Amino acid sequence: MTAGNVDIVDDSLMPLDDLGVTESTIIQLVGYLMHELNLDPACEVSLAFITEDAMTALHVQWMNEAGPTDVLSFPMDDLRAGTAEQLSGPGLLGDIVVCPKIAQQQAEAAGHSLLEECELLITHGMLHLLGHDHCEPEEHAEMFGLQNQLLTGWRLNVSERRNST
Repeated sequence: MTAGNVDIVDDSLMPLDDLGVTESTIIQLVGYLMHELNLDPACEVSLAFITEDAMTALHVQWMNEAGPTDVLSFPMDDLRAGTAEQLSGPGLLGDIVVCPKIAQQQAEAAGHSLLEECELLITHGMLHLLGHDHCEPEEHAEMFGLQNQLLTGWRLNVSERRNST
């Protein structure tokens, strides 16, 4: 499915809609993230939801690590977040690949919904597309701080929309 600047492919073999992870919500989240990160509205991003086997293959191929992981990001045009005064340039942000089966396991362990876990993983993936990393302690603190700030704002935004209807 393609909507504007967001392309979504679901090859996960899981009933994501039935589990609360809808294309509409994903598109709204990506739009929110793009706005908050001061990205040009013409930026494009692709999201793929895939099986554990497919994620394992990507994890081995690109990270040289065995087994599946929750999310991988593949930046394209080396874009960075803009500022309130100057948006980023337009371009291809890249691809975010999520494994809902792993996300579901993590959601259950954390005591929250699959949707909340996917929101976290998509936000995490988006930050990686923009050059953020968490290898070093300073990078980790910056990236996870920004991730938490974005998720808090998103969830507040969703809550306000629900209360206004």
